[in-house]
Amino acid sequence: MSVLVSGSIALDHVKTQKASQENLLGGSASYAAIAASYFSPVGMVGVVGRDFPAEHLDLFKARNINLEGVEFSEGETFRWSGEYMEDMNNRETLEVALNVLESWRPAVAESQKAATTVNLLANAHPLNQHSVVDQLGGGPGFTIADTMDLWIQISRPELEQLLGRVDLLVLNDSEAKLMMDTSNAVTAGHRLREMGPKYVIVKKGEHGAMLFGESDFFACPAYPLSEVFDPTGAGDSFIGGFAGYLASLGQGSYDFVDLTGAVARGTILASFTCESFSTHALESLTPERFEERLAAYRRYCGFA
Repeated sequence: MSVLVSGSIALDHVKTQKASQENLLGGSASYAAIAASYFSPVGMVGVVGRDFPAEHLDLFKARNINLEGVEFSEGETFRWSGEYMEDMNNRETLEVALNVLESWRPAVAESQKAATTVNLLANAHPLNQHSVVDQLGGGPGFTIADTMDLWIQISRPELEQLLGRVDLLVLNDSEAKLMMDTSNAVTAGHRLREMGPKYVIVKKGEHGAMLFGESDFFACPAYPLSEVFDPTGAGDSFIGGFAGYLASLGQGSYDFVDLTGAVARGTILASFTCESFSTHALESLTPERFEERLAAYRRYCGFA
């Protein structure tokens, strides 16, 4: 069973109040694919330019990520530059260069279509997300879509159409409130689910996540970290880990309990992402360290 991850692959320049680094591996598909690979085989669909470092490709290959859906263009790779404030909850985007991403249209490889169990539409233009769903021909068994405020503002009709084609929508609390024109994240989550997806996840950053079902609700905190080094990509790592865990269960449909387990595991992977620039902490993560943190998280969330 495999996860198909489509979305952006980027080169990031990240600055915090303590450090900065350039040419970091970034992009929604990059974080999500690496996180998903901890649990399941992964196929990636995206685009990179001639300036994309070989070391980043080697990382994908080392994680056994199928790159047949990645286009190698003669242009330059999508680049993002941002700076985080002291509390890490606020950041300023300093520069965005879409480059090859601007005209990219996803192309899913035949080898990826045959293996896909969970289709993760990582943050991207809704039209590209629609294209991936079209290419899969009505499969696979479970489709997840991530989105952001930009698409809500400039591509709302296409995004609303997408909601009827996915099983799960994921977005952060401010985006959920924006889309549903409400100040209450719980109200927004329920209303979004009524627009088409069977499930909705509302991410709340350092305050965790909420999962909405037809008659079920689940909420959990973020894993408590004493220090956050760089939160870039944490949300993508969360949903990538979520998708990978679902695929590892080996079935085409999932119940609410399966999804709660996936939320927990995505939360743990997101916590490791926050402890380094880019995917560096994920790259060195061992199964033992993951299971140790997951066990601690179970203790923290339990009650009598």
